[in-house]
Amino acid sequence: MGRGRAGGSLAAALAGRAEVELCGRGDLSAAAQGTDLLVLAVPDREIAACAASAVPGDAVVAHVSGVTPLSALAPHARVASLHPLVSLPDASEGARRLRGAWMAIDGDPLIEELARLLGGRTFRVAEADRALYHATASIAANHLVALMAQVERLAASMHVPVRPFLDLAAGALANTAEAGAAAALTGPVSRQDWDAVRHHLGALPAEEHELYLTLARAAATLAGLGLPDDLA
Repeated sequence: MGRGRAGGSLAAALAGRAEVELCGRGDLSAAAQGTDLLVLAVPDREIAACAASAVPGDAVVAHVSGVTPLSALAPHARVASLHPLVSLPDASEGARRLRGAWMAIDGDPLIEELARLLGGRTFRVAEADRALYHATASIAANHLVALMAQVERLAASMHVPVRPFLDLAAGALANTAEAGAAAALTGPVSRQDWDAVRHHLGALPAEEHELYLTLARAAATLAGLGLPDDLA
């Protein structure tokens, strides 16, 4: 249920692997009848109302939200969630990205079958951890993009290409995936080269100081260090 990016991507990814009907948000009353699984691929704020509009049947009713609790799917007895850890820009590219993606699942075991049809790699997130899980996903994706926006601004101010810095970031991520964040940390903070940090602050525009220092403190904590008083 839902013809947006998530619903369209799911339907396209399942083509040829399952019998799928992609529906709009019209009459939901019989949507949970005569089917195995009803997926509500709608905005989070609409999940509870959509679930309540569907007369309970034998179907498992699921959503694709990372943060919405399963209780929002009342009054259905069999409920589940599947949250793919990928962005879905459109149905075609979304379908490609879904196949083999990491997926957080919870609820009825049938949701594992859906993940298998998609070739997904799954892990379960407890109901009590759902908000923390979604915050972690937001940090991993959205906050990283915001950080790269700072890199774009600084590269543009020097009239140098941004791609070398993005490749540097990709290498740092690869090192983190291989060895963990603490082992992957390099740079002046990890070497306690505080003069270099002071030079950075002298060169950075004032409006960039807060983000730089926030992450410098985080890097120092990761390295088991504290910033000098004039930097803290």
